[in-house]
Amino acid sequence: MMKTIFTCLLFSLVTSASAEDFRPNIGPELPSITVKCGEVTILLRQSTQWTPGRIDFRGTPMTTERSAYGTVFRYPEIGFIGTAHLENEPEDLQSLAFFLDGKELTTLQATLQGETFRFVRRSKIRGFILTNIFEIKENRFYETTTVEADVETHLDLVYHFMHAWTPTASELIAGNDATPEEDIHQPLLDDEKFARLFYINRVVDWLSIYEPNSQQFAVSRILSAPKETESISMVWNVPKTYRKYYLKAFQSQKVPKGFAGTWKMVTAFGHEDPGKWQPAAKKLARELRN
Repeated sequence: MMKTIFTCLLFSLVTSASAEDFRPNIGPELPSITVKCGEVTILLRQSTQWTPGRIDFRGTPMTTERSAYGTVFRYPEIGFIGTAHLENEPEDLQSLAFFLDGKELTTLQATLQGETFRFVRRSKIRGFILTNIFEIKENRFYETTTVEADVETHLDLVYHFMHAWTPTASELIAGNDATPEEDIHQPLLDDEKFARLFYINRVVDWLSIYEPNSQQFAVSRILSAPKETESISMVWNVPKTYRKYYLKAFQSQKVPKGFAGTWKMVTAFGHEDPGKWQPAAKKLARELRN
């Protein structure tokens, strides 16, 4: 396990260095695009092939820019390919489409603001066609990922919906609707003995993190996932860097030719005192089912 963790960290460091001057094969000639709808803001970065680079709520960053977001595939003989992982090969972007308040944008500006936003990103990674859809509406952030396989491919794993929550996040909770008595509560600590540990490590319906400085919390609910593979939630605790969420699928599995599967997640936010945030987050998790 330690070898795997070290490899992931090494890849992150290599990615940060190589992504600095990277330009994807298509897209606007802007280093980034900031999109604000209501209380939610996302940053899309050119250097990470137009994947999210930060998520803010009420003007406060809930995540860090020091990471890769979106979807990444890990091949046994190659390593990571996808999003900001450029140490092996970049994604081949096929198309990008930006919609603000229901209208497709033909020219892009560095700052966009409206009631709703939708971004459709289509790419090719070796034998896979990947479609990512990011949406902001009603102060909720929706992410939909569809993977289509042209050939049978053996993978170490796939990560979806990577969220690099700020390293000041102090707690997480997670659970399943059918078994609330088994809800997880985990402090997120900076002590060395807790560094680089993975928490949750199971299939859950929802999870939440709390950021004490702003007294804000985020709740993510998995709305759909393919039945062909387990979709396991994990949070990697890397003090001073991030508390990073991953939805892991196809671990040491073959993805069959012709596979087509969709994962969907919604994330919403709230504000509450430290002693009251857990009930508020669980209430919001229930509301996100609708």
